[in-house]
Amino acid sequence: MVESTLKMFQHWEEGKAGEVEFEMDVHKELHTLSADIISRTIFGSSFEEGKRIFELQEQQTYLHFASVFSVYIPGFRFHRFLPTKKNRNRWRVNEGIRGSIRKLIEAENAKSEKSRNLLSLLMSPNRNPDGTEDKLEVEEIVEECKTFYFAGKETSANTLTWAIVLLAINQDWQTKARQEVLQVLDDRTNNILLSAESLGISMILNETLRLYAPVSVIQRRTCRDAEVGGFQVPTNTQVSLYVIAAHHDPEIWGEDADRFNPERFSQPRKHLAAFLPWGLGPRICAGQSFAMVEMKVALAMILRRYRFELSSSYVHSPVQFMTVHPQYGAQVIFTKIGY
Repeated sequence: MVESTLKMFQHWEEGKAGEVEFEMDVHKELHTLSADIISRTIFGSSFEEGKRIFELQEQQTYLHFASVFSVYIPGFRFHRFLPTKKNRNRWRVNEGIRGSIRKLIEAENAKSEKSRNLLSLLMSPNRNPDGTEDKLEVEEIVEECKTFYFAGKETSANTLTWAIVLLAINQDWQTKARQEVLQVLDDRTNNILLSAESLGISMILNETLRLYAPVSVIQRRTCRDAEVGGFQVPTNTQVSLYVIAAHHDPEIWGEDADRFNPERFSQPRKHLAAFLPWGLGPRICAGQSFAMVEMKVALAMILRRYRFELSSSYVHSPVQFMTVHPQYGAQVIFTKIGY
């Protein structure tokens, strides 16, 4: 995480020819950062080696939404098997993603020494209590990698983007967070990982996740008859849980529920399901801890090196497209600290 973030800073400074103050769309930069981190974690490779997978998954997202918002004719579900132009594109993109991941799996298999990455763990057998072993099939590993690749990149990058935007607007909180990071770094041998555990950054990220949860709706299907809020819900009913509604509810968060106030997270929450950006229960996000550490490290390192404010060209327009992101990007002006 630290290595990828330092690589991003190097790219910024080389691209801006040593300028002390510069403007850029930080949303794009943070997506590249998150992609690099998740590539190194899964495959031990750099972003460049996983770049094609991310590009194809982005195409897949657009193709998915094209089908979701197209006119649906009852009884014509088989249409996805017809060789239309869009379907051929969907098949091509899906096979491209799977083929790229299979090549990385083959490369991992060919290594003489076992790697310390997620792919190696997924490929390793699991010993059961009775002494037998289970092992994922190649196609199962491919599906797991696809999920980690997409979910690991989108959620972290978008949350970091909104955190930068919110701190650019709320300069008092940006100053507080920076002071806390610098104090930890000064007192604890300059270790950036320790600064990532600062309470202020944790509260800022939680408040960002509350206001701009990457996934605004969670869907579940009932496995048995249930009663929810006085309503009878039959077995096999799909239920949509609106995260954005719970996170902006004035009865839970107060009349200022739409305002940025990280202090809300200085006290324990009264209601378990009031805050659920990662989901709840047995299907809670498997990468929650990883994502939080990634965002804390990156934000701490950015705060240590730069002051930032919104550019006059920034247009605030959150939009839901698989995840919640800024429709027109996030144009931010950065100034190197110490100049």
